[in-house]
Amino acid sequence: MSLQDGRVVGAEALLRWRSAEFGPLSPAEFIPIAEDSGQILELGEWVMRTAAQQAKQWQTMGFAPLTMAVNLSAVQFRHPNLFNMVTRILEQADLPAQFLEIELTEATAMDNPVAAIALMNRLHDLGVRMSIDDFGTGYSSLSYLKKFNVSKLKIDQSFVRDISDDPDDKAIVSAIINLASSLGMHTIAEGVETASQLAYLRLQGCDEVQGFYFSRPLPASQFEAFMREHMAHQG
Repeated sequence: MSLQDGRVVGAEALLRWRSAEFGPLSPAEFIPIAEDSGQILELGEWVMRTAAQQAKQWQTMGFAPLTMAVNLSAVQFRHPNLFNMVTRILEQADLPAQFLEIELTEATAMDNPVAAIALMNRLHDLGVRMSIDDFGTGYSSLSYLKKFNVSKLKIDQSFVRDISDDPDDKAIVSAIINLASSLGMHTIAEGVETASQLAYLRLQGCDEVQGFYFSRPLPASQFEAFMREHMAHQG
């Protein structure tokens, strides 16, 4: 949600596995296994393609264009075919590049910052937006951060959780927002669950927010209903 005008401006694609044998499984359980086995490449490509097609479908249905954010695993990031895969998926989905946002964790970006810069530059030239996920948890070198061609820093929910009454978290969040602003980047706060968290973030000049305060993660059909209700409320 944009803090400027309350509009829904984007969605993040989240992966869930409803296993017939084990029931619902969270990504924390199956993503590490997929990374170890190499299956994350196939899985990650499927996620990006599905998300891009869904974003295009919502545009075709008449919803205001949303930025679709897709998380990139470290294994995907290191794969030499990544740029070609992104280009191909956008072409197949007929989705303009600016509506795809790729999220790279701070730890992954800093693992090989030179490679990260090269990839960010190529994707930026294509028109794809990039954001640094879990910002503040990965010990960024600020000298590299200014070279990263990213449009957004995502403030990790561990800092947002106690923002209403923890002065240290307040200071960290305020610093990240100011840092991003001075570097020409936007900020989005994750894990917003209360009105007081929202109020503080608005006061500090955070650009966007996401979290349970607005909605729990929803399947596509329920998300469409949420969008219609929100648009009616906005209207």
